[in-house]
Order: sequence, then structure tokens, then C-alpha cells
Amino acid sequence: MTSTAPSMADVVIVGGAVMGSSTAYHLLSNPDFKGRVIVIEKDPTYQLSASALSAASIRQQYSSAVNIRISLFGIQFLRNIGHHLEVEGERPQIDLKEGGYLYCASEAGASILTENHVLQAAEGADILLMDPAALKARFPWLNVEDLSAGAWGRSGEGWFDGWGLLQAFRKKARSLGAEYLKGEVTEVERDGLRVVAVRLKDGTRIACGALINCAGSGGRALAAMTGLDIPVQAKRRYVFTFTCRDKVENCPLLIDTSGAYVRPEGEGFICGASPEADLDQDWHDEDPSSQEIDHSFFEEFIWPALAHRVPAFEAIKPGRAWSGPYDMCLLDHNAIIGRAGDVENFYLANGFSGHGLQQAPAVGRALAELIIYGQYRTLDLSELGYERVISNRPLLERNVI
Repeated sequence: MTSTAPSMADVVIVGGAVMGSSTAYHLLSNPDFKGRVIVIEKDPTYQLSASALSAASIRQQYSSAVNIRISLFGIQFLRNIGHHLEVEGERPQIDLKEGGYLYCASEAGASILTENHVLQAAEGADILLMDPAALKARFPWLNVEDLSAGAWGRSGEGWFDGWGLLQAFRKKARSLGAEYLKGEVTEVERDGLRVVAVRLKDGTRIACGALINCAGSGGRALAAMTGLDIPVQAKRRYVFTFTCRDKVENCPLLIDTSGAYVRPEGEGFICGASPEADLDQDWHDEDPSSQEIDHSFFEEFIWPALAHRVPAFEAIKPGRAWSGPYDMCLLDHNAIIGRAGDVENFYLANGFSGHGLQQAPAVGRALAELIIYGQYRTLDLSELGYERVISNRPLLERNVI
């Protein structure tokens, strides 16, 4: 250990992408917290971070109240990001575009959209439930022949610059005193029911009052160092881009009945597909960190599905594509948040399954409250706790994308 390396912190956060940086910001911006925060990040370039590689969007169209509430707070935070994350007069820009999500449903799925809409409306989300005629009137380029319903977020849903959000949280956290350290945790030391220190690959030892797992696709390995097993597995997800010959005006983030999605990006579009519905499949069949792209997935599944739903997409020019690891929760595709079972001062923020960017504002605030006050104060996230893993009680989410 070098003489300049830190030896202790009140809170150590492993993972310095959007979730870790949001948590650091919320801790240090709270006047009731006076401690030292160290954020350990093994790759400060964030090249393989889900925060940098995702489709960067936010929605309220969930089937569980807790997820809706998380995103309702999230959209308010994003709308006011310049106020929250201003540093020395410089206000970050994330180019938030509230174009809405459009979920398309066949006859088989229409009842689910209807049930979800009742809950979403009760929670205050601005979602319109439309029949095929209303869909065609609002989106004339949409093929509605095999649709029975659609749900569109009139406000509060859309997309933004995910890289910009990550950097804004990181810059603000650092301005408040968060110390970012490049390193990889290889050992977690415990004394009974408490974590007492982490040790890095270079031998550095950092004592800690609390440890927060924001390690993304590495979250399961970090939890295992404490003796805890969490059902989180890195899964490779693809994002493809294309331009279209014809105009598709006012296109929202559209989710087809097939599970393929598309949204505008600049002068073109980005697209991909929802994770597989079968949670019992083998998730170990590929290297999630690989940058290799399976273009046949676009050519054989995504493009045909989107061209059927939007006939203008029959004439497109494919662009660049990328892949990256998402930390998927194998139990129910919902995040695992909060205290880690019997380990008193170990906290989890893992398994976001592609929702991490939009949930980072609320989750960072919630973790800060747990550490400072010992309980949630503004938004109760107990439903997403580790206890549901122990009792095998999944929080099923119907709207997975």
C-alpha cells in the first residue's frame, strides 16, 4: 500500500458508474451526513459499463407501484438536473426528450395493458390507453391491423444522454468531497456480522463503516466475497442503429408485441429487444463482456418485427452496433436494493436488468437514507429488498423491456 492510498472511509462504494455516483452524491449532499466517501472503480473509462452502453430511457409503464414511484421521482430529477447537479455555475445537459413509450398489445396482451394502466393512473403517471383507431390517428405510420390496444406515455417518459448523466453525478459527487479510486476489490474482510474492510488487487486495504455494492455486472462476485449469493448474472445485450429513407414523425420509444423496441436517436434510430422471458434458461452461454455483435439477431428478428409494425422501416440503412453487459436479476428482473441480509453494514444495489439509469436518482437517495437514518424516509423500497430473494418471493414485472 502506497503512502497516498486511503486507509479508511465511513462509506466505501464499489462501482463508480451512475448508481455508485448517485449514491455518493446523495450521501454527501445530505446535511446530516458528515463522513468520508470513497468510490472504487476498476475502469474509470466506463467502456463496458451498462450506464454508458444502454439505450438510456425512462418510463412509468410498469406493473408494480414501487417501480412507478421510482421513475416518477426519476423524471422530476432529470427535468431539474441542472439545479441538482450544478458545479461552479456549470449546469449539466442530458438532452432529455419526453417522447413517451408506446407499448403495443395484441388481443392476448390487451388486458394486461388495461390492468397496468389502472395502477399507473392511480400512481399519477400520465399514460394514455388507446384502441387501434386512436393509435392510427396519433401515429399514422403505425401498422395496427393486428393490434388491440396501445399505451403511450404522454409525458414523463422518454430518453436522454446516459453518458451525460453518469458524468454529471460523478462530477457533482467529487465536488462534494467523494474520493474516486481506481482499483479492483479482491477481498472483503468480515468481523462477525459486519464488514470491516476491503482489499484491492494491488494490496491496498481500506477499512469501512459501510460497504455498498454498486458493481454492476460484477455485483454477484463482490457479494460472494461476503459469503452472500445474489441471483444476478451478467447478460450481453445488443443495441443496433439505422437510418430510414422515409420520415417517421413523432416516433416514441416503441415496444412491439414481439419484444423488439425502437426509438429515435439524432437523425436515425436505435433498436434492440427485451430480455428473454424464460428466467430459468442458461445464462452462462456467452461472454457478457465480449464486444462481438451477432448481426443475425438484427437481420432475422429485430428488423422484420419493426418493419412489420412500421412499414417505413422496410427501407433502412443499418449503422453501427454495440454490446455490453447488463446485470440481470434472475429472480424477477427487478433490482435488489438495501441491506444484505445478516451482514449489517453491507448494502446492495444490484440486478437492475437494464433499468439502472432511470432508477439511479431514487435508489441513490434511498441508500443514502438507509445509511444516514437507518430507514427509508422518502420512498420505501422494501419490496425490492434482499428478503424476497431469501424467501423466493419474486416481484413479478409484466412490462419487461
